[in-house]
Amino acid sequence: MHRPILIIGACGQIGTELTMELRERYGNERVVASDIREGGDTLMDSGPFELLDATNYAAIEDVVMHYEIDEVYLMAAMLSATAEKFPMRAWNLNMNSLFNVLNLAKEGKISKVFWPSSIAVFGPNTPKEDTPQSTIMEPSTVYGISKQSGERWCEYYFKKYGVDVRSVRYPGLISWKTMPGGGTTDYAVEIYHEALKKGTYECFLDKGTQLPMMYMDDAIRATIDLMESPSEKIKVRSSYNLASMSFAPEEVAESIQKHIPDFTISYAPDFRQQIADSWPSSINDSAAKKDWGWMPRFDLDLTTHEMLTNLKK
Repeated sequence: MHRPILIIGACGQIGTELTMELRERYGNERVVASDIREGGDTLMDSGPFELLDATNYAAIEDVVMHYEIDEVYLMAAMLSATAEKFPMRAWNLNMNSLFNVLNLAKEGKISKVFWPSSIAVFGPNTPKEDTPQSTIMEPSTVYGISKQSGERWCEYYFKKYGVDVRSVRYPGLISWKTMPGGGTTDYAVEIYHEALKKGTYECFLDKGTQLPMMYMDDAIRATIDLMESPSEKIKVRSSYNLASMSFAPEEVAESIQKHIPDFTISYAPDFRQQIADSWPSSINDSAAKKDWGWMPRFDLDLTTHEMLTNLKK
């Protein structure tokens, strides 16, 4: 019998699908979804839901006590593109929510924490190709700075207080179920919607902008696999590099053209180009593979097939 799980930020791009997958695995009643706003019908109707502000410690503690929560997945965050517009709000949300959950674990009120990091922790001076697990990290975005700080705090709480906290650095995520939430890699979702709607797409990143990406199913599986791994296998307590595929916008366009031959793409780079230019183009995730058996299943063409097939429906 799996002890109850709380997902904070359950209505976001990852949170929604993670909630549904965890409910599928452990039973609807054992997975409590929460967010600052209500989610879609599927999420709301399939199991318990609480309106919750991730920056309010007392409110989180109440929910944890009420449901006798054992594990928390903290998915609430302000993402890269949005955070650049609201720096202090982003810092406040991204950091205080993490402290709240780490402190609950430190006090023994929960036993395990998942917190997502991101490739945004890397900066312009990080090696761009095959970026190592441990390397120079000088993030130049508000989002990246908060994620890098978060990683350091996670490791600190593990070493100092024995908190069982686990993390992966997500690449750009692609999903047909939920719309993206203000990230720099959002084009890789938008392009499929526009291909079916209009047959053309104007990309906010330039041709040749190679970035690490992942199909959502792989990301969800990695997250749960990491959380289900025995604690002694988790050697990295800051955050694990996670990789699947890397591509540039024109490669997605070519992949789409195999299904929609007339599809066209044009380029109008905006402020997000600068963010993308500061990130790696490919990631070395050998530590995750070695420590807990991570292995991706989706490449670009399979992702394109899944996206177009499901969005058509």
